[in-house]
Amino acid sequence: QVQLVESGGGLVQAGGSLRVSCAASGRTVSSYTMGWFRQAPGKEREFVAALSWSGGSTSYADSVKGRFTISRDNAKNTVSLQMNSLKPEDTAVYYCASVSNKWKWYGRTDLESPGTYDYWGQGTQVTVSS
Repeated sequence: QVQLVESGGGLVQAGGSLRVSCAASGRTVSSYTMGWFRQAPGKEREFVAALSWSGGSTSYADSVKGRFTISRDNAKNTVSLQMNSLKPEDTAVYYCASVSNKWKWYGRTDLESPGTYDYWGQGTQVTVSS
C-alpha cells in the first residue's frame, strides 16, 4: 500500500522560506517520478514541480522557477520542496504525488496534469502573509 505523508507547512511572511517534505511508504522514491502540486481556495489544483526517478531531471511551473527547488533523500525515502522568496500568492495546500510507472519520465504536459499521478498525500497548508 502506497502512502505519501506531507509535513513542514506553516505560516511565513512574504520573502521568507519554508521547506515541505513528503515521506513515502510502500514505494521507493528513487524509482518513480514524484511531483508537487498546490491548490488555493476556489482554484484548481496546479502543478508546482516534478523530479524524475533518476534524479537527473526536474520541471517547474513558471511561477515558481528560480524560487523553489525539488529534491529527494534516498536514505529517508523522502521528497522535499524548498520554497524561497515566498509570495502571498504561494498560499495554498501543497500536495505530494507519485506516478505508477517505474523508471519513467514524462513530457511537460503530462507532468503538469494531475491525472498523470496515481497516488497523493493529504496535503499540508502553506500560508504566506503580506
